[in-house]
Amino acid sequence: MGHEFELPLEATVEATPEEVWAAISTGPGIDSWFMGRSEVAGGVVRTAFGEFDMPPSNVTAAEPLRRFAHGSDKGDDGRFVAYEFLIEGRDQGSTLVRMVTSGFLPGDDWHDEFEAMSSGLALYFATLVEYLHHFPSRHATPLTEFGPPVKDWPHAWRTLYTTLGRHPRPGDRVRFGPTETEGIVYFHNSQNLAIRTEHGIYRFLQGFMGPMIASHLLFSDADDQGQLWRSWLDRVFTDPA
Repeated sequence: MGHEFELPLEATVEATPEEVWAAISTGPGIDSWFMGRSEVAGGVVRTAFGEFDMPPSNVTAAEPLRRFAHGSDKGDDGRFVAYEFLIEGRDQGSTLVRMVTSGFLPGDDWHDEFEAMSSGLALYFATLVEYLHHFPSRHATPLTEFGPPVKDWPHAWRTLYTTLGRHPRPGDRVRFGPTETEGIVYFHNSQNLAIRTEHGIYRFLQGFMGPMIASHLLFSDADDQGQLWRSWLDRVFTDPA
């Protein structure tokens, strides 16, 4: 058994088609809203998330300022994921951007993976929108750090919310992290939390079958941040003996 899926997302952003194109079709642009580090070269999109290399994604369409699409090869079990971005310029410098993710998840346990994927894609698209609204044409340095294994996810999220001083809602202003940085919550669902500051985008992800992940995008002061966040994750999410 398995599951074919298609997940469409769209938004109108205060950015030009040129800025949207750079964000979706170049390595530095993708780095500034997606996961980990990406490069686009030789007709292939390659992404590394921490120490993990994602399957190469072959470019299938590249129409500047209009359409960019890429997808992985089908595995022996039929698994594949494909992305398509459509761009349409609107009045007063705004742009409609549409992202459609489709593919096939194999196995009888596809549902949990699909739930995690859907939740994550909603986060990444919201981040693309946030990036284009607030940091267009700037390039972020991705920071990806993994916390200790999580056994009880509801408890882990309550622990994170306690560090914020509240259960977060989009629009809330919060202080968070090892340096009590102030920012505004722009996205929250059951498996992800994202906060924008003046100089970066900070995201907390429920790792599929794993740890709490800090997947941040820093537009300044990226040096030595990895160790700082790794220590913070260990301190906050290590269960007491």
